[in-house]
Amino acid sequence: MQEIAMSLLDIANNSIKACAKLIKILIRDSQQDNIIHIEIEDDGCGMDEETLKKVVDPFYTTRTTRKIGLGIPMFKENVEATGGTFSIESTLNVGTTIKGEFVKNHLDTPPMGDLVETIMTLIQYDANIDYVIQYVCDEFVFVFNTKEIKEILDGVPINQVEIMMWLKDYIKEGMRV
Repeated sequence: MQEIAMSLLDIANNSIKACAKLIKILIRDSQQDNIIHIEIEDDGCGMDEETLKKVVDPFYTTRTTRKIGLGIPMFKENVEATGGTFSIESTLNVGTTIKGEFVKNHLDTPPMGDLVETIMTLIQYDANIDYVIQYVCDEFVFVFNTKEIKEILDGVPINQVEIMMWLKDYIKEGMRV
């Protein structure tokens, strides 16, 4: 059982490899509705219909360095093991959207994991990619937009050490973790 944060990292990494310049991540964690809804949308190269059908098969990958691709199939399996729903939509040269909705109180629902570290890893990996991360729970909504942060920084690299330290605290405070 892979942590949800690690699945997010893996799927976002797929988006990066698909040349995405904008990745939107929605996390809706609701005790009231008994769900954890995860949505990852990118503006990458997308997939044709044939690839889209194969991408949920763990023995299919576009990589040449290994013969299996477990990220999306494992996420799908984890979601469905809780009685939740999974969907994937993609349009060639437009992008891909992956949605998974876990039943929150199900025995097989994986732990959330460290969302803050996941976000920090993504930002550090490539400062040219923009992220819009929305974390919604029953009590509050936190939205983090790297494009807005970059505008405030006015040319200072977002992945500079001091900025990253501040961002980590800002995200922790915003997500109340």
